[in-house]
Amino acid sequence: MDTTTIERAPARLELNGPAPDFEASTTMGPVRLSEWAKDKWVILFSHPADFTPVCTTEFIEFAKRFDEFEQKGVALLGCSVDSIYSHIAWARNIEDKFGVKIKFPIVADIDMKVSRLYGMIHESSSSTATVRCVFFIDPRRVLRAMIYYPMNVGRNFDEIVRVIDALQMADANKVACPANWTRGKDVIVPAPTTMEEAELRAANTEYEICDWYFARKKAA
Repeated sequence: MDTTTIERAPARLELNGPAPDFEASTTMGPVRLSEWAKDKWVILFSHPADFTPVCTTEFIEFAKRFDEFEQKGVALLGCSVDSIYSHIAWARNIEDKFGVKIKFPIVADIDMKVSRLYGMIHESSSSTATVRCVFFIDPRRVLRAMIYYPMNVGRNFDEIVRVIDALQMADANKVACPANWTRGKDVIVPAPTTMEEAELRAANTEYEICDWYFARKKAA
């Protein structure tokens, strides 16, 4: 029986737009995105197939970093077009062969409703498997960032953590994060938007000022 309910897919997913809602069966019971993991960020990610080597390395890495994500207030939610039984068997196999327990739910998306809602199916790559997508969804269920990887290239988990750190830093302190920013490095102060603000900025001694529009400060 199909237990997946889903809203109409948007014309396209947009950054700072709403994360499409869905309810689906997972390895930890039914999940409705809008109600699940309240007050937490969500990383929704897809993998091409269970029992495949690159996907296995990624699940091991997600599992190893589970506590780190928890400390950052981030819930993990996997998804592929495999069945719930395949997901359970694969998770048990990973624990048995690699000694790593999968503590996050995995959506069983046999009918591809969730995968198509989030644009995880790229026909030029495969019509029956998802590419490697990562969606960063904030506690208000707003889509804040997206990363796509091809089927034959595993994800960079340091970058996934960096994006979460940067988004949380920017939200908490009303700043921006420069290229290659990592936690602890200086952040960018938003540029002035009036002549008066530009003049005040030039005289500000709290910032490292390169020019009126470009200023850094220590991360909070």
